[in-house]
Amino acid sequence: MLLRNNGSGAGLEIFLMRRHSAMDFVAGVMVFPGGGVDERDRNADIAWFGPEPSWWAQRLGVDTDLAEALVCAAARETFEESGVLFAGPAGDPDRIVADATVYGEARAALANNSLSFADFLRTEKLVLRADLLRPWANWVTPKEERTRRYDTYFFVAALPQGQRADGENTESDRAFWSTPQAGLDDFAEGRSFLLPPTWTQLDSLTGRTVDEVLALERRIVTVEPNLTTGEGNWEIEFFNSERYNAARNHRAPEGKGQGG
Repeated sequence: MLLRNNGSGAGLEIFLMRRHSAMDFVAGVMVFPGGGVDERDRNADIAWFGPEPSWWAQRLGVDTDLAEALVCAAARETFEESGVLFAGPAGDPDRIVADATVYGEARAALANNSLSFADFLRTEKLVLRADLLRPWANWVTPKEERTRRYDTYFFVAALPQGQRADGENTESDRAFWSTPQAGLDDFAEGRSFLLPPTWTQLDSLTGRTVDEVLALERRIVTVEPNLTTGEGNWEIEFFNSERYNAARNHRAPEGKGQGG
């Protein structure tokens, strides 16, 4: 979840993308930049600056190898899908890349899987700035979902100074900055669609500043909702599901006509 302080100096904005209508999975749904762990993210011998993988493993509740792969995947996917790069020069890792557009060819190669993130950093003499990321949440797809199931970890990070986020990827047809509350309002009024994990993360950020978010030490507790269906409609049950379902039903009574 890419964050920046909004122009008024109060609160924050978050970068959102809408999945392309031609996508096989959750087409037209609002999402954050992200994707799956590449096998090359594991045991990558990646150039690294910031909290060690063991720290991430403790915070995320996974083993060290997976923790390293998750952080690597989060940084790689953010770069692929939004052009934002959490990296600094190997000789001076306290610095942060200010213009990631110079790595456009590498970004395309990462997206088509012809280049690994570790090799990209090594070639460009960069280090992954793991200290710019924070763990935020973990959601697992309900068991009742038979088509595709995911174990998803959410991270937060501030947009590095000088960099620009874009939506230049093959999976989205719209990308923009929004306050979390505006994202929730668009969903409730039928102007967009949010799946429960995305809705919950937006809700958790409402009313906060970037500094407040980055200072939080979140305890990561896995959320695995239950999904119930009846008469062609579905209801999802999790710790905040009453508010989510109320917003979803506001836009279409009893969930009629809503995909997801």
